[in-house]
Amino acid sequence: MREVLNGIFYLVRSGCSWRMLPNDFPPWGTVHYYYWCFRREGIWQRINDALSEQVRLQEKRKATPSAAIIDSQSVKTTEKGGFEAMTRERKSMVVSGI
Repeated sequence: MREVLNGIFYLVRSGCSWRMLPNDFPPWGTVHYYYWCFRREGIWQRINDALSEQVRLQEKRKATPSAAIIDSQSVKTTEKGGFEAMTRERKSMVVSGI
């Protein structure tokens, strides 16, 4: 199982495709199977949550954050699109008589 985890960590770090996993690791299909099993069961999320809580506690902060920052560029506030709604219409010189 340790070699399967090493294969998953290698793929995440290197960014290579599953089928290009070096022969030092178990077959790519085995590594892929366990990765998706862990993902489906939420194991990766639980590991991430546990590690982030440990880091926060080491920094003498609460285990879970009490506030969040929402960036205005990542959250849409209206149905109107940004660029089109903010620019005025352009008229051709022929139509406007200029």
